[in-house]
Amino acid sequence: MTKTATITVRLDPQVKKNAENVLRTLGLTTTQAVNLFFTQISMNKGLPFAVEVPNADTLKAMEDVSLHHDVETFDSVDALFTDLES
Repeated sequence: MTKTATITVRLDPQVKKNAENVLRTLGLTTTQAVNLFFTQISMNKGLPFAVEVPNADTLKAMEDVSLHHDVETFDSVDALFTDLES
């Protein structure tokens, strides 16, 4: 099948740059990623991930993290697992 359709998208330049950096790390071009995304939409007959409005608990947790309230941090994964096991 010949690929002749084009898409023009306007988005924040920093979002584009960040996404392209991630895609490059994954070994994908932007075109390949869009093709993959659209293929998944077609196969799933919808978005290939859940899109939901966060509930009150999730919004509170997101706010706490952004404000660094009630958030534990660890210097390493080992320290995290030691804390979880205690």
